[in-house]
Amino acid sequence: MDVAEDGERLAASLARWLDRLHFVDLTTDEVTARIIESVVEWAGGEGWRVYRRAASVVPLPPPLSGQYSVLDVACARPVGPPVVVEIDHTDRRRTVDKLVAEAGAGRVPIWVRWGTGRFATPPPPVHLVTITVTRRGGGAGGRLHSRMPVNDRPPPAHSVEGAGVASRVVLPIPFVDPDPGGA
Repeated sequence: MDVAEDGERLAASLARWLDRLHFVDLTTDEVTARIIESVVEWAGGEGWRVYRRAASVVPLPPPLSGQYSVLDVACARPVGPPVVVEIDHTDRRRTVDKLVAEAGAGRVPIWVRWGTGRFATPPPPVHLVTITVTRRGGGAGGRLHSRMPVNDRPPPAHSVEGAGVASRVVLPIPFVDPDPGGA
């Protein structure tokens, strides 16, 4: 399997894992932390060594020259190149540049974007995983985010789709003659 196929497979696996994630009324930082924890659980479940805030190959700009940017999650696999994951709720050009540089260093880059939608597609070889959440205003001007389970079960057989209210099925009542002798 080549690196691109490996990345697609890993991104799909992570997307399935993160699809189980549900929360109510978390701040932006809390959502990011919850997603990072879930990515760590996913990677640990694969049997990989997992590093939080691992050093990136990308140096920081001045005045922090000599220091390196960090990755939200980095994973060392026994077979295959390392996997790096960045989690963002905004479309950050610096994140894309960092993940492209990580790919150039031989790592599989995955960008987990969360928010209300309209996620820009990053350039290859960065693999995008999206998590749609709802947002509402919170106290003191903050925003609160929620992600509820999707109820995609089909309607029951006795319901009429789109009617707004389940309609009743009227079955005929069998007629039973109380006096079969005709008296």
